[in-house]
Amino acid sequence: MRQLNFLEKPPRFLFFTGKGGVGKTSLACATAIALADGGRQVLLVSTDPASNVGQVFDMTIGNQITAINAVPGLTALEIDPQAAAQVYRDRIVNPVRGVLPDTVVKGIEEQLSGACTTEIAAFDEFTALLVDSTLTTDYDHIIFDTAPTGHTIRLLQLPGAWSDFLEEGKGDASCLGPLAGLEKQRAQYKAAVDALADPQRTRLVLVTRAQQSTLREVARTQEELTSIGLTNQFLVINGLLPQSEARQDDLAAAIFEREQKTLAAIPEILKPLPRDHIALKPFNLVGLNALRQLLLDELPASGDSNMTHRAMPFPGLSGLIDEIAQDGCGLIMLMGKGGVGKTTLAAAIAVNLAHRGLPVHLTTSDPAAHLSETLSGAMDNLQVDRIDPQVETERYRQRVLQTKGAHLDAQGKALLEEDLRSPCTEEIAVFQAFSRMIREAGKKFVVMDTAPTGHTLLLLDATGAYHREIAKQMDNHSIAHYTTPMMQLQNPKQTKILLVTLAETTPVLEAVGLQDDLRRAGIEPWAWIVNNSVAATTVQSPLLAQRAANELKDIETVATIHAKRYVVVPLLKEEPVGIEKLLTLSESHQSTTKH
Repeated sequence: MRQLNFLEKPPRFLFFTGKGGVGKTSLACATAIALADGGRQVLLVSTDPASNVGQVFDMTIGNQITAINAVPGLTALEIDPQAAAQVYRDRIVNPVRGVLPDTVVKGIEEQLSGACTTEIAAFDEFTALLVDSTLTTDYDHIIFDTAPTGHTIRLLQLPGAWSDFLEEGKGDASCLGPLAGLEKQRAQYKAAVDALADPQRTRLVLVTRAQQSTLREVARTQEELTSIGLTNQFLVINGLLPQSEARQDDLAAAIFEREQKTLAAIPEILKPLPRDHIALKPFNLVGLNALRQLLLDELPASGDSNMTHRAMPFPGLSGLIDEIAQDGCGLIMLMGKGGVGKTTLAAAIAVNLAHRGLPVHLTTSDPAAHLSETLSGAMDNLQVDRIDPQVETERYRQRVLQTKGAHLDAQGKALLEEDLRSPCTEEIAVFQAFSRMIREAGKKFVVMDTAPTGHTLLLLDATGAYHREIAKQMDNHSIAHYTTPMMQLQNPKQTKILLVTLAETTPVLEAVGLQDDLRRAGIEPWAWIVNNSVAATTVQSPLLAQRAANELKDIETVATIHAKRYVVVPLLKEEPVGIEKLLTLSESHQSTTKH
């Protein structure tokens, strides 16, 4: 096996971080096996709510240290972040149940139901593994699948009395809630954060794919972690199509060329990092044999080199848009994790509806504005604009600092400012900008790329900010019609939520999490879109043909278990940018029979 940079002289702690679906869990597992095979004692710890290390090893692990018998020297532990978060919520909410009004308790519960609470609760559990303890003395290496975000680490570093700050009601709709339960562990957190920042002890492996959106995301992560002193970082670009495949197939050649161009234009901030490239594998990364092959160089093409996969007859995007168009107007919101193609699909749906002569307003908060530039003014019936998340978030932050922050002391202000750096804050700020457009959806189609999660909607609803924001925007219009704007989002005639995912295990699990989140807010997703599917296209490349076969199980899961209606969009040779290509993407007529 060639020597990978991130495995050279590995320190005691290795953290793998990156967006869902980039291959963090597989790489963490493969690294743990490689180190154990080299005679080290290794503990593998997962804190990722969407990953399943046990599934990868084809055995049950759970929340206790468990030996992987097939790999001498390797043990594993799965921290269940959801269970940890529930224990956390109970610790904070139970003492006030029956004391405070139900509406207040419900607001507190919602504040504690976001991703930040889950992450902090998981961090609470694994800090014990980062500080010297009898639990971990026998291990040469401890490998973590999923690192805490910079926001979480900064929250834990902050001075001041979290509990007092919260009890006095100075926190905004945000991520500060979980800190109320943490006062006692402050010393342990400091030791854990010190361990994270020590390059002799800790290495952070940033995992990404050769896609512009995921590279931009990992560049933001790199900057955020560096700013708080976590500088020992390595970059792994996973899932690169081997050049050998590009010779066998037009689609494979196009993908190879696209990936190489993306690598050539890698964000400047990532260029100095030690970097490894991992080849895309034809097989699912489950089981020891597959994991041992993950870190190898390009593998010989598997199977018959003349093997062809024929496009499967999945329901296509055009049928979904036919159904949407029947209503004549309404709000269309696309949701999904980063890198699944929400922006492109939002544009394709908007272009198709406008092409039918229907008035459409497409609005995006995606930082890659090239799409809006391509569309702007180029088509009848289509209005395109872009909300700048940084501008909207800064406007929102200043408003909160001037009101809630006006009378805080230095410690309180530091907490509030960190609170306002949370991902939830950006979501709230962007949605408040979006909300100014919601009223249009009674007269035309409004297509929104990037919608708030159910957690954010419930937060806004619980604090009344959502209602007030809409009412403020309505001026002299009939407020009565807009008293409960949640009702518009809950009515599928007025609002259609489209969940976007890929035909891979982790992205599907994350989309299921989003669906659960929305259902808590009384919002039922209208359809699922499985994007960039190899199974929905015809390929000759043996590797891609095998990948297509692997996708069928995930698509079947979406079709039969999770989605009321679903469509599958094929992986294309060219990026669908510009009116013509977007129309082609949205008009692909596929069979509407369920696979």
